[in-house]
Amino acid sequence: MSQPVQARAAVCRAVDGPITVETLTVKPPGPGEVMLRLSACGVCHSDLSIVTGTIRGALPMVLGHEGAGVIEAVGPGVTEFAVGDTVLSSFISMCGRCRYCATGRPQLCDQPATAALAAPGAEPRFRDARGEGMQVFAGCGVMAEVATLSTDSVVKVPGDVPMDKACLISCGVMTGVGAAFNTAKVSPGDITVVFGCGGVGLSAIQGCRIAGAGMIVAVDTLDFKLQMARDMGATHVVNARTVDNVVKAVLAMTGGGADFAFECVGVGDIVAQAVGVLAKGGTAVAVGVAGAKDTAAVRPALMTFGERTLTGSYFGSARPREDFPRLIGLYRNGQLKLDEMVTRTYGIEEAPQAFDDLAQGRNARGVIVFG
Repeated sequence: MSQPVQARAAVCRAVDGPITVETLTVKPPGPGEVMLRLSACGVCHSDLSIVTGTIRGALPMVLGHEGAGVIEAVGPGVTEFAVGDTVLSSFISMCGRCRYCATGRPQLCDQPATAALAAPGAEPRFRDARGEGMQVFAGCGVMAEVATLSTDSVVKVPGDVPMDKACLISCGVMTGVGAAFNTAKVSPGDITVVFGCGGVGLSAIQGCRIAGAGMIVAVDTLDFKLQMARDMGATHVVNARTVDNVVKAVLAMTGGGADFAFECVGVGDIVAQAVGVLAKGGTAVAVGVAGAKDTAAVRPALMTFGERTLTGSYFGSARPREDFPRLIGLYRNGQLKLDEMVTRTYGIEEAPQAFDDLAQGRNARGVIVFG
């Protein structure tokens, strides 16, 4: 395919401005690129963070990084993918050459830091009706009917998995499950606590359950999300609005503290709570994306005398080309619940409503379905 194509896409033009749905021109794939016909795209909180300014990026920008689709065209020299392949997008572009990729930590690859929005110096992958180039979120921009991506940002997956469910793996599910599997390495019998029961938190709960945690405490402020947490495997729940002190309530419930606590909201004060609920030797994992100026007040003595640890987990410490198929296998055998996480689907024209529902906490996960 050598000619540009037209596609409807969700666009952010200004911080705190409205989401617009526009017809854009998508450039054909160049060397090292593929063009996808999207089947579905999850509506992720990271996309909302661009709109609110929590994540800073050059605008205007095509949103979407949690996509599933089929390759419609390949660029010159591309041999590892073919027309008709089913793929998921990966918002971490994996160069395969830097020190992090070479040591099995592609989630820390140096490449996205320099090419997170678009390939430097390259022809813009999208242009608007005036011919102006658009940025693409996280090197993806897959909240669009068609998108062109680097081969470093796509992962081949089996084609018989429902795409409106599989798309969740490419960010939210990988981030949450991976935090439990890869970062924390939860073991059978461990006591775990998960703060925040959105898409990432529910996935972290699932990761703890699949890993065999003996106790999984879910903390949120909305009862319907706490019920979903139970459905995903939480053994106990705490509504943070109905207790005087969340940390004391969790410490009492766990009999002295957790082996692992996962902060899946992106708020410094909740990171501090995650540290506060740890037993001696426990580890708190910061998973949520906090604002650049947000801080967490942690008492050093608590860390030293109890040998507690505070660490971060980015993208669930993922190795996408290994972990994506692994998670699909867990979905196929019934251990990983994806269908139950989708609380509403939308057409692309309903993208503004999808983001409003996300901001208001109405969904565990919304999904835009194309076609």
